[in-house]
Amino acid sequence: MSTSKVTYLGDLRTQCEHLRSGNTYITDAPLDNNGKGEAFSPTDTVATGLANCMLTVMGIKARDLGVVIDGSSALVTKIMAANPRRISEIEIEMSLPSHVSEKNKKILENTGNTCPVHYSLHPDIQKRVHYLWDSF
Repeated sequence: MSTSKVTYLGDLRTQCEHLRSGNTYITDAPLDNNGKGEAFSPTDTVATGLANCMLTVMGIKARDLGVVIDGSSALVTKIMAANPRRISEIEIEMSLPSHVSEKNKKILENTGNTCPVHYSLHPDIQKRVHYLWDSF
């Protein structure tokens, strides 16, 4: 069964539908590539997907450990390169709760750093992740 359907709406915009749930979002070409920049660009979704995946698997592991990380967030910065145009670096600043033990911090960081999206991205893409455990 297919995962999603992407429809080109014209004017450098797509609509993306998750087929199982029916949830949708749009993408626009970024301002620096002839677009309007009114929504996530396709490369924004890739960079953001890394943070989504990291927090999701960390949430699974935290639940298994009996640790609450609800409210944790990730600030994502995507850096592009030219020739060919591509994502060259993704920087993620994770804001996480201070109540987590040192042992569980290490377990959760390892879990985030080994998520499926991290392993799926080309090794030439630099991934810089900063874990800020006293953010709230």
